[in-house]
Amino acid sequence: MVRCPIRWWTVAEQVRVRFCPSPTGNPHVGMVRTALFNWAYAHHTGGTFVFRIEDTDAARDSEESYDALLSALSWLGLTWDEGPVVGGPYGPYRQSERMDIYADVARRLLEGGFAYECFCSTEELEAAREKAMAEKRAPGYDGHCRTLTADQIAAYRADGREAVIRLRMPDRDLTWDDLVRGPVTFAADQVPDYVLVRANGDPLYTLVNPVDDALMRITHVLRGEDLLSSTPRQIALYEALAAIGVSDGTTPRFGHLPYVMGEGNKKLSKRDPESSLQMYRDEGYLPEALLNYLALLGWSMGEDREFFSLPEMAAAFTLDRVSPNPARFDLKKCTAINGDWIRALSAEDLASRVIPFLVRAEVLAEPLSDDQRRVLMAAIPLIQERLETLAQAVGMLSFLFTGEVQIDPEAREAMDLAVVAAALAALEPVLAWTAAEIEAALRAALVDSLGLKPKVAFTPVRIGVTGRRVSPPLFESMEILGREVSLARLRAAAG
Repeated sequence: MVRCPIRWWTVAEQVRVRFCPSPTGNPHVGMVRTALFNWAYAHHTGGTFVFRIEDTDAARDSEESYDALLSALSWLGLTWDEGPVVGGPYGPYRQSERMDIYADVARRLLEGGFAYECFCSTEELEAAREKAMAEKRAPGYDGHCRTLTADQIAAYRADGREAVIRLRMPDRDLTWDDLVRGPVTFAADQVPDYVLVRANGDPLYTLVNPVDDALMRITHVLRGEDLLSSTPRQIALYEALAAIGVSDGTTPRFGHLPYVMGEGNKKLSKRDPESSLQMYRDEGYLPEALLNYLALLGWSMGEDREFFSLPEMAAAFTLDRVSPNPARFDLKKCTAINGDWIRALSAEDLASRVIPFLVRAEVLAEPLSDDQRRVLMAAIPLIQERLETLAQAVGMLSFLFTGEVQIDPEAREAMDLAVVAAALAALEPVLAWTAAEIEAALRAALVDSLGLKPKVAFTPVRIGVTGRRVSPPLFESMEILGREVSLARLRAAAG
């Protein structure tokens, strides 16, 4: 059995990176961060961003999750150069459509002596593990089937035993220069022979991931720190793939991105509410803002700059600015950046993004009438400074598009009907229905004449007109509503 020397990709060669999620469950922000860093590195270097689906686990994979992944990347604007839908020279890009390739590679690894059949039962493996731990040895596979004779193999088969396929790991330490962490070494006894193919013939991630990277000529693997321990195994497999002619002997450069931590300094889990990408879409976070924040989790543009666009990130993205230290996900900071992005939008752009939320809440129906669009465009500047998420616009704007306002029960308790009556009397003579005239009339009647503080004076009016204690600026809102609607609502509230 001849080992083939490893050649590492160099930065001079065209960069090819990949994002290869499994279609299980809903996309989460940790997954998005990995996609973002790969996308940014490809765009910074003029390389290729490959999107690949690792769907060999039929029991857990689903078409619904697959569709969600495509939708997520499209919504975020992380377009891919090769992959599902767009195709490419190394397809297909779904592993479930590449099973013949993996079966052929496994056969060639066996024939070349780089892999072997293992007949150990679950009970035998567990017993060996317990013995190793008792003897204070590494608890990995002990290599029992490494040197089976033909007769022993025949005997196992006669007993009806089925075999998995294991890679024969080299008896030497494995070292690589991690793009984020620097030199990393795993001692030979830390990485036992591992399973490539299940007894039923199904290939595992441990086989299909490196095989696809080799065949798709991936040059750089940027992935989470949780996969660090799989790297020495993959380096050994790349060496074997080169020896049997599956690859040209070139191995990707590896970079392991820092953990994203959640509450209590625990690794952010798929089960954590703030991990769900769908939550951010439902609440109305802008994709630009979410990517802006996720970029800050482990990477820095420098000069303490925290507000930047996706193209700006790509232009500045280098791996030497990726930190090996864990990053903490702070929902409040993410929301604050989202608010900054909302304030940076033009009124027309913000209105177009708010409309789907108003439609979903059945406040509006598409297509909007000319009058509805006029009201919306007049109101957008009133709420833009106050919005943190697009979904908040529903509560702030609904009163502008309804005939009769529904007063919140808790807000009704704060209504002083005498103040409402005084406001109504002051406003009925006002004919020039502008925010300035409305404010002047209400201040004269409620603040100057009754001696009320502005908050006490205007809160009952706000509730009567909008149904809420919190709303866009009161006088401008009343101007948009118009004289007759505003007065009618105050009469209904007073009566």
